[in-house]
Amino acid sequence: MKKKKAVILINDTTYAFNLRGAIIEDLIRKGFEVAIVSQLLKHQDSLKAMGAKLIGVETRRHGTNPFSDISLLRSYKRILRQEKPDIVLTYNIKPNVYGGMACQRLKIPYIPNVTGLGTPIENPGKLQKLAILLYKIGVAGASCVFFQNSENRFFFEQHKMLKTGVRNRILPGSGVDLEKHPLLPWPDGNIHVLFAARIMKEKGIDLFIAAARKFSSENIVFDVCGACDDRGYMEILKNEKSLVYYGEQKDMTPFYARCSCFLYPSYYPEGMSNVLLEAAASGRPIIAADRAGCRETLDDGVTGFLVPINNKNAVLDATEKILKMSDTERKKMGLRGSEKIRSEFDRKIVVEAYWNEINAAMKRK
Repeated sequence: MKKKKAVILINDTTYAFNLRGAIIEDLIRKGFEVAIVSQLLKHQDSLKAMGAKLIGVETRRHGTNPFSDISLLRSYKRILRQEKPDIVLTYNIKPNVYGGMACQRLKIPYIPNVTGLGTPIENPGKLQKLAILLYKIGVAGASCVFFQNSENRFFFEQHKMLKTGVRNRILPGSGVDLEKHPLLPWPDGNIHVLFAARIMKEKGIDLFIAAARKFSSENIVFDVCGACDDRGYMEILKNEKSLVYYGEQKDMTPFYARCSCFLYPSYYPEGMSNVLLEAAASGRPIIAADRAGCRETLDDGVTGFLVPINNKNAVLDATEKILKMSDTERKKMGLRGSEKIRSEFDRKIVVEAYWNEINAAMKRK
């Protein structure tokens, strides 16, 4: 019997391995051939070891050149004609839009995942109108549209981006691999406050630096992990005496293990913040901005603190609250956070939802 085939259209192999590895493994385990169509970055060998086929394309995810986008659409159509998949899974904005268009043209069932709206859609203007129109076209023929938070779904509904009759569901983000991110022992010694993300203004790094400058001391250490999208931040972080910059890290577990608080005041348009999920799963209290994709990961005052978007004083106040707690109080807050993540954000929930929708889509084919 010929194997079923799934094609995954996604920005890059790094994202595919880190956040979609469980779905890829599940499909292969259930007898599917899996081809990943993306920019070929990190973790190529790991994805191949799982049994996935890799096909390189240049997605230019930050680009707004219409000719590049037409080229991407043509690439998707050519690859899908060659691969002849039974189902296509798409992630990120351009794969959702242009992959969706290609699937509609070729009459292939597909399931897009809205992993955050993105800056062009969130910010009003001419680019927003174009982005909304393109997204509306891209998801029009979907078997099911997955959202990672209710606010993103409401935006789609408000702007009439979902065609009548198209199924949609909310997932708990990408979920957390609870074996990879277990509850960690509470740390001894100095208090460590941690930030981990791509280093860019919208991720809240300036607010973190402000907290470090106010509260850093011999006994309170502020740690930063992440690659610099803006090279100007590289020099700032390397020369900032109030914190320690470690650069991009392959394994965050040692940093989660020694931190007493995860401070991530991001106001970037997230689908669901994976670093917040991971830190909370590890048993650490978290401070996050009160915005979609972040607020869902904590219960304010119970597992951490929510702060208004891009509000330095609120970030400083919340950080001070955490620092004034006893070690026992911080530990209890972190334990409650870990319990929340384990009950609501287990990655197995996401895998099961995908399997159900894939089966339903292929039956309707």
